Amino acid sequence: MSDMGGDAANGLLPPTPGQTVGPFFGFAMPYERSNELVEPGTPGAVRLHGIVRDGAGDPVPDALVEIWQADPAGAVVARSGSILRDGTFTGWGRAETNREGGYWFRTLSPGATEPGRAPFFAVTVFARGLQDRLFTRAYLPAGPETSEADPLEGHPLGADPLGADPLLASLEPERRATLVTAREPDGSLRFDIRMQGEGETVFLRYDHAPADQVSTDQVSTDQVSTDQVPAAGRDGAGA
Repeated sequence: MSDMGGDAANGLLPPTPGQTVGPFFGFAMPYERSNELVEPGTPGAVRLHGIVRDGAGDPVPDALVEIWQADPAGAVVARSGSILRDGTFTGWGRAETNREGGYWFRTLSPGATEPGRAPFFAVTVFARGLQDRLFTRAYLPAGPETSEADPLEGHPLGADPLGADPLLASLEPERRATLVTAREPDGSLRFDIRMQGEGETVFLRYDHAPADQVSTDQVSTDQVSTDQVPAAGRDGAGA
């Protein structure tokens, strides 16, 4: 253990608890129904779920997963009320993984935010062994959502928006597959997250400015640096 008094005397800040032991995800960050972005029975509601695995392929039972998304019309939601869960759709949610590494959200399918672009969930992962959260995307799979015009008359989608997306187009097929959700027989969307190793999820780095725009630079979990600039949070949404 370091000499706190000595550090202070030398003008150095002592390490915080988060830099020494943890994680503390189970304290303060979770709150009731944080994974339910919409109420049960909401028209168009979809279940987004998956398993977080570590480099050995084992489930991570103490991770946190956040999603940020546009609404079905492709509008980026800039509405407060994420913590209140009062029926207001804010496009943000947070889920803890269970003992099997599983997480789930009840939400709406996002629409394309730009003409011809593929709809996606922005995903943030907090997990042990990381000094900073990780960012990635979960795209909707090929199908009605990504091959036809948006049912809510948002931005029209091209014939192959997944193929036209600049980020996905920059990846090898095997790596690209780690960013696309799978449609389950029950209609839900499955998005498994692999922190390292074979099948590692493609993680992303944010540009320094503006802070709310993600670059197409890929980053591996063993390359994550503390100079990442996360998007601004709201309502305690990961800020």
